[in-house]
Amino acid sequence: MTDHVRIGVLGAARITPAAVIRPARFSTVAEVVAVAARSPQRAKAFADRHGIARVHGSYDELLADPAVDAVYNPLPNGLHGKWTLAALEAGKHVLCEKPFTANAAEAEAVAKAADASGLVVMEAFHYRYHPLALRVEEIMRSGALGPLRHVEASVCFPLPVFSDIRYDYSLAGGAMMDAGCYAVHMVRLLGGEEPEVRSARALLRGPGVDRAMRASLRFPSGHTGSVHASMWSPTLLKLHMRAIGENGTLRVLNPLGPHRFHRLSLRLKNRNSVETFGRRTTYAHQLDAFTGAVLRGEPFPTTAGDAVKNMAVIDSVYRAAGLPLRQPTM
Repeated sequence: MTDHVRIGVLGAARITPAAVIRPARFSTVAEVVAVAARSPQRAKAFADRHGIARVHGSYDELLADPAVDAVYNPLPNGLHGKWTLAALEAGKHVLCEKPFTANAAEAEAVAKAADASGLVVMEAFHYRYHPLALRVEEIMRSGALGPLRHVEASVCFPLPVFSDIRYDYSLAGGAMMDAGCYAVHMVRLLGGEEPEVRSARALLRGPGVDRAMRASLRFPSGHTGSVHASMWSPTLLKLHMRAIGENGTLRVLNPLGPHRFHRLSLRLKNRNSVETFGRRTTYAHQLDAFTGAVLRGEPFPTTAGDAVKNMAVIDSVYRAAGLPLRQPTM
């Protein structure tokens, strides 16, 4: 059993420094040791900029590297499934960026391969590993709010660069995929059950590509839910979660990036409270969880099985909005 996780990065994505490179610098058990990109020149420049020792000429070459234990997969959405499967076939653990795959059917195939491999496959919902989200989970499980009435989440931010890959249908883009996967994950955390999508409405950037989405949900126990996702709409910035129960209300400001700013407000019949937590990044906490799973078999919430459930809700939202499901990139 190794006491160190050597990570190889697929691609030179903008998120990679924040997600794994900088957290690994402060970790005693993780190190980013290799990178590969479609352009060898880009990979070399990325490696030089971030102090990565090994540069590979292709993704396959990186996966074949015996000095790599685990792979970080921040490729475009439509390529997540393909290269997570390839990493598993190469015997590598995987930290895969959200959304896990292009659709639920692909997620099921990847989850099946993950189960068969015995390797760690984690969907990178980094917010879920921060003490803020852990406290939210604790409150919801405690029953302090009483029987639930309604839960909601909004992840809205401005992305007016329409050439961005997140607006590209061929790469499984769309607001519901990028921002919405977080909102869905958050309402599933609050709701405690798997919801049914009752209705959905999209604002479009182009044929089949949503720039914003709203959806109404209902949970088996009877409480309702809603999600709001946007990359370009009149709602420029809104990051929040809320749960309303018979005994009170939980509100969270900025569950997505609480290391920047956040607030958890709990209003109950007999008391009100406001809580805040440390400034250590969500990504650092996520890397702790990933290495803990790889090195010690520690359990974690954002499993491949959980990803299948999240993708199933996303698919249902697209169907309810009258839009096509996203497809893997060929």
